[in-house]
Amino acid sequence: MKSECGVCLLLKCSIVLLFTGSWDVKAGMSLFCRYQCLDAELSYVRNDVVNHYALSFNLLIPSETNNLHFTWHAKSKVEYKLGFQVHDPMAMALPQANISLQGEVPRTLSVFRVELSCTGRLDSDVTILMQLNLTINSSKNITVLNFKRRKMCYKKLEPEVKSPTADRNSSKAIFDPVNAAPTTSTRVFYISVGVCCAVIFLVAIILAVLHLHSMKRIELDDSISDSSSSQGLSQPSTQTTQYLRADTPNNATPVTSSSGYPTLRIEKNDLKSVTLMEAKAKVKDIAISRERITLKDVLQEGTFGRIFHGILIEEKDPSKEKQVFVKTVKDQASEVQVTMMLTESCKLRGLHHRNLLPITHVCIEEGEKPMVLLPYMNWGNLKLFLRQCKLVEANNPQAISQQDLVHMAIQIACGMSYLARREVIHKDLAARNCVIDDGLQVKITDNALSRDLFPMDYHCLGDNENRPVRWMALESLVNNDFSSASDVWAFGVTLWELMTLGQTPYVDIDPFEMAAYLKDGYRIAQPINCPDELFAVMACCWALDPEERPKFQQLVQCLTEFHAALGAYV
Repeated sequence: MKSECGVCLLLKCSIVLLFTGSWDVKAGMSLFCRYQCLDAELSYVRNDVVNHYALSFNLLIPSETNNLHFTWHAKSKVEYKLGFQVHDPMAMALPQANISLQGEVPRTLSVFRVELSCTGRLDSDVTILMQLNLTINSSKNITVLNFKRRKMCYKKLEPEVKSPTADRNSSKAIFDPVNAAPTTSTRVFYISVGVCCAVIFLVAIILAVLHLHSMKRIELDDSISDSSSSQGLSQPSTQTTQYLRADTPNNATPVTSSSGYPTLRIEKNDLKSVTLMEAKAKVKDIAISRERITLKDVLQEGTFGRIFHGILIEEKDPSKEKQVFVKTVKDQASEVQVTMMLTESCKLRGLHHRNLLPITHVCIEEGEKPMVLLPYMNWGNLKLFLRQCKLVEANNPQAISQQDLVHMAIQIACGMSYLARREVIHKDLAARNCVIDDGLQVKITDNALSRDLFPMDYHCLGDNENRPVRWMALESLVNNDFSSASDVWAFGVTLWELMTLGQTPYVDIDPFEMAAYLKDGYRIAQPINCPDELFAVMACCWALDPEERPKFQQLVQCLTEFHAALGAYV
């Protein structure tokens, strides 16, 4: 914008300029998101507000896309001037619009087209700038909107020029019986290629059918194991659950589990309403003796909580041992803190997926500090692992590539997709609530003790409740409304954490101002060395309307394709 007054004039005239629709003919974020199996809308001016965040995008247009379509209208008289620039005129001609370069913005919703034509003279990554100047009632104050896009232009192959002699020779070959063999061999060659292509196509179809069949079988096995396991979800027809979930709706009715222990009703965002006796009763069926647990090194420590590297002795064969994480509390921990550790540890209990890490056992003996056991992952907490990589990035023997980071994101998205299918809401997805092993396998955990171990990531907004404000969607901050869509928002922030190697998002924003900051359309900036395509995935996760955010299954597909594209260049 050239002036504050120009912004005021723009807001008063209520002009709307946005991009929507299919990726092959539209610009903006809709282009990339649909191209990457997502569907979203990017508005540049909406509800009298200029979206500077959207204007900062400079995404790549596919080479086969030759037209951009803009939708616009104004509620009052607004004059415009339209101009274009290309940084490499040899590769692309000046863009042409199907409207005049100056005039008045239409009062009804209209679409205009901008044509992008490559010259075919050379290969080049061309940057295109479209400048739209807006004025009201011939005012001297001008509001300027600059839209930048990139497009790959390629050199056209010149047709082969034959000499007259070659033409005579080729004409002669047509009638010369001696030269008939090359023509036949060429025909045989093309037939062979066609047959090979057909065989490859059939094999691809067969592989795709087998893959879909295996996916359905895995899904069926999951549902069977979930319903039949004594530690899984109960039958859907009974609408009951055997395990304590922090995401139990506020209007849920108390039910009884098949194990004989009462299923607790937890008020929304009020785990403190559960007593310690109730929490212990809930996990009594997986309780083990303290004698089977040996504590080794302290991996993390907070004000009242600790995480140990522990050893668990097998019950049936005492000669066998396995490594575990042991979450426990210090002597000064209050009863409320102990209760929250036990209840929050049950969030993922009974769920079975390769990218989830639910608890396996607890120790709740009288006179002993309660302990929660989880399978051991060599490199531990994902956030601490990322930060360690950043500290020794220059000479780190365990350095991770961008492709590795995307692979981690895919695993997290897979785990969250499983939770979404089971209608489980995590509410606190972040790098701090994931663990990783030396094979770069990532698993999502619960958030037990996270408030204590990562106090800087949680804030109290005057309601006596510590919440992960910087990871929360706007509807969660304002209305305590949590859903799989709010988990998608948190996944976008977690993806940002991965690409920044564990930096804190919105670090310069006051937690009390986060809701207003998000409502105004601001988001965290694109990380250094983060591809535009990957940042656009994050941006899709941060749409204000939960319905406009992608589903986790879409994110899995999108990131998988991007990961494959990265592998093609390695």
